[in-house]
Amino acid sequence: MRHFGLFAAGIVMAAQVCAADAVQAQARRGDVIQRVAVEGTNRIDPETVGSYLQIKVGEPYDAAKVDQSLKALYATGLFADVTIRREGATIVVRVVENPIINRIAYEGNRKLKDADIGSEVPLRARSVYSKAAVEAAVKRILELYRATGRFGATVTPKIIDLPQNRVNLVFEINEGEVTAIRRIRFVGNRYFSDSSLREEIETKESAFWRFFGTSDVYDADKLAADREKLRKFYLSRGFADIRVVSAVAELTPDKTAFFITFTIHEGDRYRFGKIDVVSNLKGVQADQFKRGLRVREGRRFDGDAIESTIDSLTSVAGSMGYAFVRVNPIATPDREKKTVDITFDVREGPKVFVERIEIRGNVRTRDEVIRREMRINEGDAFNAERIRLSQRRLVNLEYFDKVDIQPREGSAPDKAVIVITVQEKATGEFSIGAGFATDEGVLGSISIREKNFMGRGQDLGASFFLSQRTIGADISFTEPYFLERNLAFGVDVFRRERDFTTEGGFGTRETGFRFRLGWRITEDLSQSVSYEVNDKRVRNISSTASSYIKAEEGKTTVMQVATTLTYDTRDNRFAPTEGFVVSSTVAYGAPPGSLHYVKGILRGAYHYTVTPGWVVSVLGEGGIVEGLGQRVRLNERFFLGGDSLRAFKFGGVGPRDSVTGDALGANKYYVLTTELSFPLGLPKEFGIQGRFFVDVGSSFDIDLDGLSGPPVLNRATPRVAAGVGVSWQSPFGPLRVDLGYPVVKFDGDKTQVFHFRFGARF
Repeated sequence: MRHFGLFAAGIVMAAQVCAADAVQAQARRGDVIQRVAVEGTNRIDPETVGSYLQIKVGEPYDAAKVDQSLKALYATGLFADVTIRREGATIVVRVVENPIINRIAYEGNRKLKDADIGSEVPLRARSVYSKAAVEAAVKRILELYRATGRFGATVTPKIIDLPQNRVNLVFEINEGEVTAIRRIRFVGNRYFSDSSLREEIETKESAFWRFFGTSDVYDADKLAADREKLRKFYLSRGFADIRVVSAVAELTPDKTAFFITFTIHEGDRYRFGKIDVVSNLKGVQADQFKRGLRVREGRRFDGDAIESTIDSLTSVAGSMGYAFVRVNPIATPDREKKTVDITFDVREGPKVFVERIEIRGNVRTRDEVIRREMRINEGDAFNAERIRLSQRRLVNLEYFDKVDIQPREGSAPDKAVIVITVQEKATGEFSIGAGFATDEGVLGSISIREKNFMGRGQDLGASFFLSQRTIGADISFTEPYFLERNLAFGVDVFRRERDFTTEGGFGTRETGFRFRLGWRITEDLSQSVSYEVNDKRVRNISSTASSYIKAEEGKTTVMQVATTLTYDTRDNRFAPTEGFVVSSTVAYGAPPGSLHYVKGILRGAYHYTVTPGWVVSVLGEGGIVEGLGQRVRLNERFFLGGDSLRAFKFGGVGPRDSVTGDALGANKYYVLTTELSFPLGLPKEFGIQGRFFVDVGSSFDIDLDGLSGPPVLNRATPRVAAGVGVSWQSPFGPLRVDLGYPVVKFDGDKTQVFHFRFGARF
């Protein structure tokens, strides 16, 4: 055993000696790396170079790792050239450092400022120059110019070498001309002309009158949206099989123009066949959903009506306590009869709750300003109707050009993330106005306003206005969520002077302030209250004025408390096409003011779209004022005419001195207007609408207790005016022209056939 142990130990020692000899032999052959040398570095520490190497001292030489090391060093962007070579057991890494960019300049750019380009390119002064970064910068600059419609733009980078391995980088830009959309063509359209379809899409052919907008600038995203617009247009007009096969934009070889071609498969026109509702909700019968149907058997097929029905049925189910509902329209076309049967399948959807709300794109506007407009909050049950309502509220703020609300999957199947993406627009206004109106003569105004003051949603403004008959100024401030509650608090300070020489031979001056407080009772119902202190003066009375007006000369102080209740379902507050609004105002002239009265005004409007572009509007208003222990003074009476009753001058209808003809104002008035607005066949972007109108109204009754004078002309009989008009939302401001004829008038009424108003902002 002793001899065996000695024998085994000898074998182990021999193996170790052999292994050591083998390692030394490998080292002599250079198979094991004993040293790594870095050459050529100037600014960069050699250890930094070594950190990117995949080959290490003490490891066998591996060609694959050498290749990986080369790629890693090039990927840093720090080096213009890299070589790795083996010298025995030493690896030599030689690098040529990329230069440092000393300065970046842009030449030839006029349409885009240096700062606008510089903020978009991935290069900065004192950064490391690399060919890849310059190529990326050139690509981005070209994208910026293409976004402005300049597809012929070219960008040439120039490198100017400087001492100490530095360079100046100059981008020579040839902006070129705007690439026009020369022609938009349609293939496969039989029912609608090319011109009709061009009106439905956002992309437009270049024309001289479009120099104010960008609708004639090619945009691939806009073209994709236009395909969907065309599809919806056909679906709303009965074409259930519509397919927009392609939308191709061809750029001419000289890059001066685009030719765009939409290929369409129209199919046949259909009508609605059998309409049915299937309810899979417990305890809810299908008949209970019938009131939510917006489609009718026999009517022309309409995709918009189907979408409206889905929304309506969802709301009906919500009113019955079902927050999670899915409405699936099942269409069964009959190709021979050209009808489409629709079955609306209503069933409970998966229960989903809002995990969180993300807000993106708001730079100035604070998150809380957006969140407080949301009708759905984190933790609430997901509700598509409330999301649509929230989007409408955000749009009505007028802080954003675009508002997009999209649900995303949450961290669990029963959770959703609501992503709100907004694109802010300028909310500050500095405007100088000019124009002319038949009521006021030459108009002028200067105003400054910020509708989103400091991103808090507050409205702050000041204005000065001047015309041949009016001069005034006012300052206003509104906090829409006073004390972080659903209360809008506002303050107004004002001064106005007006000349009524033409109507009654007198002038007025008002100086005062007003406090306002408003709140929403429901989504459509709101109320406001106000308190106003107003120093009113009747002055500059003509020597030939009515004795009734001379008796009004002097100062009165009004301390008025008022409240207004408004119910508003209009689709758009500024250009309504559907819905109605009703408002009622009651005002009380209270002590210790010198005028004591009660005043009531009722207003209403209803709008209905007969067919796209054709809107019927019925508007009415009426008012009454009664003195409390005293007669109603001139400043508190109603004057009718001008904008309120076309074909009659301002103050042209109502109680009048039978001798001097001066308008005295009335204690009561009413006006009813029916108007049909319609397109004039011009491109939509012109913003020109025609209209027919009929105005019916009168102002009557006057309180002259304690005054003596000649008889007063006073008729409650309605006056009637009819006419036509044109409105133009011009780039220089809104223009409105009306030609009215007084169908019914009486002796003493003051008429005018032509009524014109134009204003500009710049």
